[in-house]
Amino acid sequence: MTSGSLFNLHVMRPSSATAMNHIRHGTKEATYNQDDGIIRLYLRGHPLVVHIPTDLLHSYSINKVNSPPTQRLKLEWVYGYRGRDCRHNLFLLPTGEIVYFIAAVVVLYNVEDQIQRHYLGHTDDIKCLTIHPNKLLIATGQVASLDRRERRPHVRIWDSVSLNTLHVIGQNGDFDRSIACLAFSKLDGGNLLCVVDESAEHSISLWDWQKTEKAHKITETKTSCDPVLAVEFHPMDRFCLTTIGKGHIHFWDIEGGSLSKRLGTFEKQEKPKYVLCLAYNDLGELLTGDSNGNIMVWQRSSNRPLRTVFNAHDGGVFTICILKDGTVVTGGGKDKRIVEWDGMLNRTGREAKLPDQFGGVRTMTTGKGSMLMVGTTKNCILQGTLTLNFSLVVQGHTDDLWALAIHPTQNQFITAGYDRCIHLWDTLSHSTVWSKDLGEPVHSCAFSPDGSVLVFTTVGSRWIVIDATTRQLISMHSDGNEQIECVKYSPDGRFLALGSRDNHVYVYAVSDEYRKYNRIGRCTGHSSFVNSIDFTVDGAYIQSCSGDYEHLFWNAGTCRQLNNMSIARDLEWETHNATLGFNVLGIWPESADGSDVNTCDRSHSGKLLATGDDFGKINVYSYPASQPKCLNHSYAGHSSHITAVRFMADDSRLISIGGRDSTIMQWTVS
Repeated sequence: MTSGSLFNLHVMRPSSATAMNHIRHGTKEATYNQDDGIIRLYLRGHPLVVHIPTDLLHSYSINKVNSPPTQRLKLEWVYGYRGRDCRHNLFLLPTGEIVYFIAAVVVLYNVEDQIQRHYLGHTDDIKCLTIHPNKLLIATGQVASLDRRERRPHVRIWDSVSLNTLHVIGQNGDFDRSIACLAFSKLDGGNLLCVVDESAEHSISLWDWQKTEKAHKITETKTSCDPVLAVEFHPMDRFCLTTIGKGHIHFWDIEGGSLSKRLGTFEKQEKPKYVLCLAYNDLGELLTGDSNGNIMVWQRSSNRPLRTVFNAHDGGVFTICILKDGTVVTGGGKDKRIVEWDGMLNRTGREAKLPDQFGGVRTMTTGKGSMLMVGTTKNCILQGTLTLNFSLVVQGHTDDLWALAIHPTQNQFITAGYDRCIHLWDTLSHSTVWSKDLGEPVHSCAFSPDGSVLVFTTVGSRWIVIDATTRQLISMHSDGNEQIECVKYSPDGRFLALGSRDNHVYVYAVSDEYRKYNRIGRCTGHSSFVNSIDFTVDGAYIQSCSGDYEHLFWNAGTCRQLNNMSIARDLEWETHNATLGFNVLGIWPESADGSDVNTCDRSHSGKLLATGDDFGKINVYSYPASQPKCLNHSYAGHSSHITAVRFMADDSRLISIGGRDSTIMQWTVS
């Protein structure tokens, strides 16, 4: 599945691309009326009138091109891990780094030194990862993409030291939908790469990946109509490999350059719904874990189980890890247990249970020394031993991510989403300061001007005020019957404004150190959901934008609409999260094939403007971006529509969150 946009789900869209091309959209057709001081353009067929500030009326030229900023972004840190729906995707490299992926980024993380490096060659969701026998090269596979560069699902083989891409396989349309799993051959020095895709028949193909830049396909055949979860070459039989998945285990012979399949038979045992994981021991025997909670041992070159350990786990066995001394460690998805076995699969009596907030065990690998690294079903990575318990190394969100707020004075920011969890992060230690389960999905949030209080809006009509230090509930409120889309305090803290999916902006008077809220009224006039709010520097006026590209102004104290454009055109805004207006005119694409702009933020210095779009791109402009044509720098990494971008209080960093990719990215500005 490719990630699309949820941003304008409720705005009527034409049903076909042909219809879309007939809709007037973009800055290319913008016209300038110098007498009235206005620019007219269309966004998705909606007419927009932009008023030029009074002091620019005589000097403004619509034909000038805005140059890109001198400052650039660099990806510094990625928060999160994809364990919710991917497997076998956590490894330790000889460099001391653990390698894993989330969104379109492969993360190489040295936990001891607290340094991350990032492979950014992919254009959309990465779904699988495998390590070459030389422990230096890595292959990663991705889904079909919306990206113009490389839309097709493909595999990238790259160097984990230099991060250079060596080969790209699949640009000729060799794979369908996505890459399901990958494996390098073992005995011949890793000359072959096996790839299974997610087409209807889950094609399996063998590649001599070093032969040309795009690799040479040796053979291809169909595996099964059911999902394939893993593939692995035999470590002692160079012509054998195994695939597992829904209701099956297949043993493949690759001698003679073709793939022939033998079905694994479960004989008198209950056939598992899924065979979930596999690993080879020192004798060349295959160990599999399944959804019945059993571990099966398959004799070398046999397609029948030699023996079975029943009820190894309560629920599915999600991972099997064989240590250097032959000890076996298994992880359960449902029971959250890590269990140690000797080489004969007798329990040693040593086991651990993961705390509930981290989820079940998704995958395991050996870390440094006697450490185990554990990836979990709730997108976390833990490290530890069975005697010393496990500590958190990577914290992640597990569902759509929409809420982001920056602390007004400290190096901290808060995120929240549909997984009901809120996390306060520190940009310098790259870790959570605290976490809290709010009990309901969150859509937006805001800090009070002094950082002492937090407001969270839910996917219902409720909003919740909590103390940022004690995390104690201060009060709960409700406005309208629909989701609150955005929330913001005025700079002086006198007002709180909330934009709703019911097309209204609700305004409250704030007192008693942000602990008391009295509704002043609601601003009525939008004809679609309100998606952004900004206050003027003095807190007297509000600007709001809606899903049908409407840009309105309001008196904050009376909730009355400000229709006098001679006043509105010259207002100075404390923040600029509105995607419409003179100072952000150039963030929109020139024509209809461009992406929607979901979010924007102006730096506190007033020099930069960052936006996030439907294609997962962050674009950075010089502020003001007031020309129809504004050049910019563009950055990839997210695999979903970006729901928020915000500069830190000192402008040293930018934080971005991706909706469906559940990923937080921290970028340095330099």
